[in-house]
Amino acid sequence: MSGKTKSKEDKEHGCKEPQLKGIITRLSSRQGFQLQMQPDGTIDGTKDEDSTYAVFNLIPVGLRVVAIQGVQTKLYLAMNNEGFLYTSEHFTPECKFKESVFENYYVTYSSMLYRQQASGRAWYLGLNKEGGIMKGNHVKKNKAAAHFIPKPLKVAMYREPSLHDLTELSRSSSGTPTKSRSASALLNGGGKSPSNNDLS
Repeated sequence: MSGKTKSKEDKEHGCKEPQLKGIITRLSSRQGFQLQMQPDGTIDGTKDEDSTYAVFNLIPVGLRVVAIQGVQTKLYLAMNNEGFLYTSEHFTPECKFKESVFENYYVTYSSMLYRQQASGRAWYLGLNKEGGIMKGNHVKKNKAAAHFIPKPLKVAMYREPSLHDLTELSRSSSGTPTKSRSASALLNGGGKSPSNNDLS
C-alpha cells in the first residue's frame, strides 16, 4: 500500500543534503605529533604544525562514533581485525571509531568493531614516541600513545557516508582484502615486511 510513498522517500534520500555537523580538525597527539595521512596511505605523526596532510574530516556517524577522513587524500582511517591501521577509499564498518573524552580533555579513538576477545579491552588509535602508528591492540587507553586533542579549524556539514560491506569489497577488489589505496604502505602499525633491510 505505501509502496509509492516509500519510493518517493528513497528518491529524496538518493540526493541527500549534508545533514551531519562535524569538524575539520588537526589531531594533536600527547606524544608531540600531529596525526597525518600521506598521499600513499601511510599514517604517521608529523612535527610540522602546518602539514596539509594532518587535517582531517571528523564525521559523526553515530552516538560518539566518528569517521576520520583525510582532507587531502579523501581516504578513511580504518582498523582491521589484527589491529593494523590502514586507509580505505570506501567507508566500511572498520572505519568507525568510538570517540571518548579521557581525563584532562584528551580524546581517545577506539575501533567499534574489534577488541580483545578475552578481556573485552578496546583497540585504540595510537602514536608511539617516534611518531609511528601503533597496532590498536598494543595501545592502552591510559597511556599517552592513545591521547589526542582535536584542534578544530572549522565546523562543516557532511553527507552521511554510504556504508560498504567488507565482504562485498573483498569479493570485488581482486585479491586485496580491503579496498585500500595504500598497497605500498600496506598496514600501518606493524612494519612493512618481516625483513628490515630497507632501514638505511
